[in-house]
Amino acid sequence: MLKSIVMKILLLCISVFLFSCSNTIYIVRHAEKAPVEAGASQMMASDPPLSEAGKARAIALRDKLKGENIRHIYSTNTKRTIATAKPLNELQGNTRIEIYSSKKDSTDAFIERLKAIRKGNVLVVGHSNTIDDLANKLCGTTVVPGDLDDTAYDNLYIIKWKGKSYKFSNEKYGAKSE
Repeated sequence: MLKSIVMKILLLCISVFLFSCSNTIYIVRHAEKAPVEAGASQMMASDPPLSEAGKARAIALRDKLKGENIRHIYSTNTKRTIATAKPLNELQGNTRIEIYSSKKDSTDAFIERLKAIRKGNVLVVGHSNTIDDLANKLCGTTVVPGDLDDTAYDNLYIIKWKGKSYKFSNEKYGAKSE
């Protein structure tokens, strides 16, 4: 009898622990970038800021995620990715946006870091040729078939973790860019 009660309590504790080990990772490509002007420096050409449409999309991302308990924000170290994350970061009073490297050799380490987060949800801002790799490796299967089209800025990839399983979905956010 006592053994049976102890087993039930143990199973209940394990269930509560597994249920509490859940979080959501939101992955987006940076918002629309400003066109590079003729004669721009090499640095400006490779790291343009957001366009006005991009700034509006960053605000739309903030509004979409403001009630989602985002406690961790990651961005690559470019003007456009940081500017995409900045409105949500400021709204939540976070002190900084965590910078991650999008280099191939560090993707697996970054994935492990994301999987280790147990408290709060995560926003990751990347690029058209990196967010598919992140989503696919997080899920362990192909959920985003390849690099995004150069004009695709409105995808919000959502990976909800519960224990060792996940649920993937793709929503749209912000106005369609011209």
